[in-house]
Amino acid sequence: MRPALFALPYGFTLLCAGCTPAPGNALQGYIEGDYVYMASSQPGRLSKLQVQAGQQVAAGAALFALDSDNEAAAARQAERQLEAARAQLADLQTGKRPQELDVTRAQLAQAQIEAQRSATQLRRDEQQAQAGGIAPAQLDQSRAAAAAASAQVKQLRSSLAVAALPGREQQLKAQVAQIAAAQAALDQARWRLTQKSLAAPAAALVNDTLYREGEWVPAGSPVVKLLPPGNIKVRFFVPEPELGRWQPGQTVTLRCDGCQPVAAKVSRINNEAEYTPPVIYSQENRSKLVFMLEARPAPADAARLHPGQPVEVLRND
Repeated sequence: MRPALFALPYGFTLLCAGCTPAPGNALQGYIEGDYVYMASSQPGRLSKLQVQAGQQVAAGAALFALDSDNEAAAARQAERQLEAARAQLADLQTGKRPQELDVTRAQLAQAQIEAQRSATQLRRDEQQAQAGGIAPAQLDQSRAAAAAASAQVKQLRSSLAVAALPGREQQLKAQVAQIAAAQAALDQARWRLTQKSLAAPAAALVNDTLYREGEWVPAGSPVVKLLPPGNIKVRFFVPEPELGRWQPGQTVTLRCDGCQPVAAKVSRINNEAEYTPPVIYSQENRSKLVFMLEARPAPADAARLHPGQPVEVLRND
């Protein structure tokens, strides 16, 4: 039982060591950070981890990369499909190929020669029929051959004109829609590819890395934990009777052990009251109604502060 008797006073001493009120009108607070968790929307194996905990990174600096062979292949496939759709539209817009038009022209020339021959033969037969030199049946046959040859010429001329026309309007609209769909598929494939490697959105401290190279990273799972200087803030608690003296935008001075005073501006006043702050700094604070406030220092000064660090907050009157 004797060890337990010694343990109780020692624990009580530690508790009361932090119960000393802050000097003057200073309020007790602590530093917090709004962390930025960098994660990819796509799953994959972590192939490159380009930062380490404690490192300062600039905006745009590479953080990590996941294996992207599958996404790169999908992007190439989408590019080829878009090229094929555009080529098909160009083909519809230009009609038949020149070689096909040459074949039709040759057929038309041959039909014109046959039409001339049939017309000449018809004139001869008509003259002979008037003199009684041929039978009426032979004259009818010549007339039919001349009419058929003339019809063949008209048909080929029409075919040649149609061959030079582009595709029908509905076919062209359908192909334009196919191109738009192929472009959308390519955009999606390229976006998925870009999601396999992430960069820092702003200058920040690498607070922690959560995976090692070679590990599988599920979609949406953070790999790097960043803390930009602009995301550092101080939280402190104001007793209810003093709340009316505080307002957003008000300047305060932060003091901490072993550091120079830091200026900050009140950015938030909580609209809900609390009975005690999370850490009891003095017996007088117990069971009193308090409101939480937040203040943010300038990013250049925030780099000197660390989450969890206790500070004193003085209002600049």
